[in-house]
Amino acid sequence: MYFIGIDFGTSGARSCVIDAEGKLIAEDARDFGELAEFERAGIWREALWDLVTALPPAIRTQLSDIALDGTSGTVLACDEALAPRHPPLLYNDDRAVDEAKLIAKTATPGHPAAAVTSGLAKVLWLKKRLGLTGARLYLNQADWLSGLLTERAGVSDYHNALKMGLDLDTLKWPAWVDSLADAGTLPTPVAPGTPIATVSRSRARYLGVHPGCRVHAGTTDSIAAFLAAGVTHSGDAVTSLGSTLVLKLLSDTRVESTEHGVYSHWFGARWLAGGASNSGGAVLRQFFDDRQLAALSEKIDPTVVSLLDYLPLPKPGERFPVKDPQLSPLLTPRPADDAEFLHGLLESLARIEARGYGLLAEFGASPLRRVETAGGGARNPAWTRIRQRLLGVPVARAIHTEAAYGAALLARDGLGLFKSAS
Repeated sequence: MYFIGIDFGTSGARSCVIDAEGKLIAEDARDFGELAEFERAGIWREALWDLVTALPPAIRTQLSDIALDGTSGTVLACDEALAPRHPPLLYNDDRAVDEAKLIAKTATPGHPAAAVTSGLAKVLWLKKRLGLTGARLYLNQADWLSGLLTERAGVSDYHNALKMGLDLDTLKWPAWVDSLADAGTLPTPVAPGTPIATVSRSRARYLGVHPGCRVHAGTTDSIAAFLAAGVTHSGDAVTSLGSTLVLKLLSDTRVESTEHGVYSHWFGARWLAGGASNSGGAVLRQFFDDRQLAALSEKIDPTVVSLLDYLPLPKPGERFPVKDPQLSPLLTPRPADDAEFLHGLLESLARIEARGYGLLAEFGASPLRRVETAGGGARNPAWTRIRQRLLGVPVARAIHTEAAYGAALLARDGLGLFKSAS
């Protein structure tokens, strides 16, 4: 009996298969490459099929459960057969300015759905463009992909549903969301890990999996990375160093601030407090490839403070810890020495991380005790030591750093994953 988790991130998809003891049995990945808007949904669907069918038959036929994660706030408008009616709007799409203003006037104060990049803002933007008959359902990325497996549309998890307007007190769509978007066109929110249905018979035949394989409600990519790290104590956090910089802190207290991009996710009896910056590894890749990053990092002395102070954003606009859609990147002056330049970038990214955790503390979240690191940046020891110096708490690379591993745990443990951490 095996359990598979599939992570859909910014630049690619990755799968992890584990057994009942959590041992990693198989893993695989697909790179999306540079995608045009109209290609996105098709590439995601093909990546899902490929990652399952590429498994050896001895594993594939013994898959018991599956869970997916996706980028938070990535939205698709679909018909009842799950065919997209418009290219997906990605998590960082900020075109829904007017819609976000309308939400801010209507929503519960401080709700993250009021952000210009929220799922709900994208839903309203799509509804305006497509008209009343343009689409039947508006789904998050993980919702849509899970629906492809079951051929039953219309279920979301609390984590992905948050930016669509989920009320964290009732765990349902509130009246103000219904008035803006018609809750009948939104997925039904359920707890992450909830069994939704088995893989449909036609899909099971196509993929070569056991027809009894269960599909579970998923989560977001950053929360899947948090689950993979195995954090269980309040005050412990996971920083995901991928294309973007995402902070998640296990807290006894729920904290929120739309003004600062701070929000909390449901996590059983506790909360995952955090935020997501637009800065991150995508900026590093504008200047260096993996080989260069590794070689130059070895030349950095992480005990020395870099005097270079950058705003390492890939393009104008920031979400957290400063929320400013017009904030411009600052990547100059660039010294002649590439190692010195990289040192300044890494230190500047670490300063953003430190400001983010400091902001969570100011709002009343549990005090930071230690930080586990996930994502590609977790493999950089110089960056880890810089971050530890600035954060003032132990910083380590998580034993399991891939979000897909966290999704596999969600497939294996379901709701028990949250009960054990509450």
